[in-house]
Amino acid sequence: MQREYDIIIWGATGFTGKLVAEYMAANYGGGNLTWALAGRNAAKLNAVRDACGADVPVLEADAHDTNAIAALVQKTRVVLTTVGPYARYGSELVAACAEHGTHYCDLTGEVHWMHKMINAHQQRARESGARIVHTCGFDSIPSDLGVYFLQQHMRNTHGVPAREIKYRAKAFKGGFSGGTIDSMMAMMEAAKKDPSITRTIADPYALNQQHRGLDGPDHNHHYYDADFKSWVGPFVMAAINTRVVRRSNELLNLAYGADFRYNEGTLTRDGVTGLMGAAALGMGSSMMNSMAALEPARKLMQNFLPKPGEGPSREEIENGFFEIELVAKHPDDSAKDMRASVKGDRDPGYGSTAKMLSESAVCLAQDDLAAGGGFWTPASAMGDALLQRLPANAGVTFELL
Repeated sequence: MQREYDIIIWGATGFTGKLVAEYMAANYGGGNLTWALAGRNAAKLNAVRDACGADVPVLEADAHDTNAIAALVQKTRVVLTTVGPYARYGSELVAACAEHGTHYCDLTGEVHWMHKMINAHQQRARESGARIVHTCGFDSIPSDLGVYFLQQHMRNTHGVPAREIKYRAKAFKGGFSGGTIDSMMAMMEAAKKDPSITRTIADPYALNQQHRGLDGPDHNHHYYDADFKSWVGPFVMAAINTRVVRRSNELLNLAYGADFRYNEGTLTRDGVTGLMGAAALGMGSSMMNSMAALEPARKLMQNFLPKPGEGPSREEIENGFFEIELVAKHPDDSAKDMRASVKGDRDPGYGSTAKMLSESAVCLAQDDLAAGGGFWTPASAMGDALLQRLPANAGVTFELL
């Protein structure tokens, strides 16, 4: 693919977009990677470029100007986009990338929109050779790559895939971005107008096109997990991550098995304190979902939650972290179960996410990948390459325990 640029960063003036631009300038400012900043306001883009010290071009376009977007994507091998809610601002960009054979990665967690984009553009992306990869941030790379990593080791060690993998958020420090919250609210608003969106979001195999496994609805209550000797509450990103992992299994030709099961949760601890903490997580999750479904409550919540473009201080980003533990269950012998840890050295919603997204874009632009055109998950498109790139460059590690 001969293009003017390797990567165009779309939405570089937003909070996460600025972090991506800074990371790219610090790590790929020279050498053989060509990149540019793009958005709808040249003055703001120039300010971002000057702030991060990058000697790169600035390109203007509007998200809803289909001609401008088509011209933009034809200039680059990869579009990296941080502009959400994606259901509101991203559809024209995905359609243009699929049409013109331009690779694409984003940060969306909007399951209903991904479902819509896959159904609308999968065939054209296959024909054009465009690799479209959603969820290249905290949702859902730690989940998707963590499962891929652990399944590789289970097969290499014991000759079979794990029948079940459990993901447990063990420790993290950091908040959710205003953009993420805005996307969640937009999804709730859309669901009120179109009940089919609610059904799509609730479907544990919403992103699969053919295979349906044994997993049922998400765990929205507390329970005790003997494998971790701890009480477990809901994990806020589970409704996104679990769908992505199950799609990876389908795209990898059921490498995890036709009866593979996967779930996510948040560890509290053993005993009464752990029980109370897990129960509080369950009640908080249910209350948040109930309030977000009601327009007056939704508007009230938006007055107190971070706004799009808002984010933590530099110190908070750099002092943030996350730690996740996974257990892979051997199909026949519990003595052969395996465990892994996934860790990140920055705030998960901003610092680590910006680095994971950037490395995904560089991977799509430069690495020799087996995946052809179509809609992929991070693991199915870039699994082995990202397992090398992320620990080396982005501070995200995958280790057996």
